[in-house]
Amino acid sequence: MDVELFNFDLPESCIALRPAVPRDSAKLLQVTGEKFTDHTVLGLPELLRAGDVLVLNETKVLRACLTGVRPARAHGGGSDVTIGINLHKKLSPNEWRAFVRPAKRLKDGDIVKMSAALSAEVFDKQNGGDIGLRFSLSGQELEHEIEACGVMPLPPYIARKRDVDDSDNDDYQTVFAAEKGSVAAPTAGLHFTPELFEKLGAQGVEIARLTLHVGAGTFLPVSHDDTDDHKMHSEWFSIDEDTAAQINTAKSEGRRIIAVGTTALRALESSASVGQVIAQNKDTDIFITPGSDFAIVDGLLTNFHLPKSTLFMLVSALAGLETMQAAYQYAIDNNYRFYSYGDTSLLWKRI
Repeated sequence: MDVELFNFDLPESCIALRPAVPRDSAKLLQVTGEKFTDHTVLGLPELLRAGDVLVLNETKVLRACLTGVRPARAHGGGSDVTIGINLHKKLSPNEWRAFVRPAKRLKDGDIVKMSAALSAEVFDKQNGGDIGLRFSLSGQELEHEIEACGVMPLPPYIARKRDVDDSDNDDYQTVFAAEKGSVAAPTAGLHFTPELFEKLGAQGVEIARLTLHVGAGTFLPVSHDDTDDHKMHSEWFSIDEDTAAQINTAKSEGRRIIAVGTTALRALESSASVGQVIAQNKDTDIFITPGSDFAIVDGLLTNFHLPKSTLFMLVSALAGLETMQAAYQYAIDNNYRFYSYGDTSLLWKRI
């Protein structure tokens, strides 16, 4: 498909730089066919029914935005170079892939120092500032040092407008985060609060949990003119036997499955086989565009996404491209806040 079909004009004033306070006071746009209705996140239980299953992504965000120094080369002249590093995929206990700036100042074999205790060797440099980093620490020691010297990896459209601060340590983490490994938040889940969970329980809504470690590739623009030419970055997910059984039972009983966020949806649809969720741990590079089938999900809670992004393509596949174009224009006209710290939407699968 022509990528330009997924473009739209978004005023800068629509981009949220801070979350709603409290979290569940954010606005929620329900999209049911061609009908749009306005709500708040705390009112979500009233839009659901007993037996519905909300599927959460329990991943936890690392402070994966690092600053390093590449020392001056002994025989190359010049001086030390400061390097901005955004980790995006874990390869092994001591290796990550990262997006770096300025990438042109690095080559394979260079050493980048992040702290007195942490350095890394550059390997497998690729186009677009994508490099491999082989760290001097491994496992939990590496994780602890990353947490000590890194900051929260806010998306570029926020980081360009303000510095990361202490409030982001809480704001950019879901209240149910459990397993560290993401370098971006599953942002639909940022709206949940204990009060909201209490209301969902009283409504008889079930909660299921999985893990997908979100990569920074989620923010990369589609650089081709046709979706057929785009290659997704892969992300690791895990669905255990209990979660698979819970969802499969609900499906067999005709109950609805609602993914909380595009990451939960991608994990569920990547695990589908003959209309059932298969418990597994693996990487997925699933790319969902209009025309894709949905074997598991009936609905999706998701924030408002970037123009020409793979995430806007995904929601257009679920609810229909023309419907989502109209819904986003409605959201802009009615002062909804966009992107990671913005408001959210509840989308029902087009029948």
